[in-house]
Amino acid sequence: MNRLTTALLAISLVSANVATAVADEWTLNPERSHLAFVSIKAGNIGEVHHFTELSGSINEQGQALIDTTLDSVETLIPIRNERMREMLFKTTQYSNASLSAKIDPAQIAAMQPGDIIEVVAESSLSLHGETQPLILKMQAAKLDDDTLMVASTAPVVLDAAKFGLGEGVEKLREIAGLDSISNAVPVTFVMVFDSPASGGDGSAAAEAPPSVETMAQYEAYREIIEAMSSEQKEAVAALFGAAR
Repeated sequence: MNRLTTALLAISLVSANVATAVADEWTLNPERSHLAFVSIKAGNIGEVHHFTELSGSINEQGQALIDTTLDSVETLIPIRNERMREMLFKTTQYSNASLSAKIDPAQIAAMQPGDIIEVVAESSLSLHGETQPLILKMQAAKLDDDTLMVASTAPVVLDAAKFGLGEGVEKLREIAGLDSISNAVPVTFVMVFDSPASGGDGSAAAEAPPSVETMAQYEAYREIIEAMSSEQKEAVAALFGAAR
């Protein structure tokens, strides 16, 4: 096998590996992500709460899935955490909230480290046995090759009543002795995703051996390259800047 054929095969293997990497999922890093919501009581008093357990991913088609464990609600007041779990979310019956959103995969694939883009995505939220459509307005930032951050640029205002939570809100109001608790609930988020090449803390993971799919692509390229004439090989090598 001459040097030109070897160079072309090396290019084909790199190309196959790149194609495989692009197709892999981005995985949510829960330790670097944050989901918060605001409860508004007595007309104009807002209090910020959050959830501590999140999971999710963005697949190769740009489908994002985010799951929130409702038992992980944190209001900084233990008795209020318990009341929200039992009276509002009813977590023994409804353990999770699930968000599904569609992001243009070409936008994400084209991003370079340091890039920031505006993203508007159609989504749906399943909560308390009800599913409602949402429009998410976000910014996506490519922090480095293996880290993608997606954050809301405007709060998503949920109507608790549309998710069957109105009765729970009323029970919370009564037990707290308040004049009112609003059904309008602003939600904000910052989600950080790691690529499979990352160790989850920004460090590179150990390099994995080529997959079966990658090797199959390599073999297909090898057969095509070996069938080329010398002139065809030189033309292809010139395209990729391969040195003879």
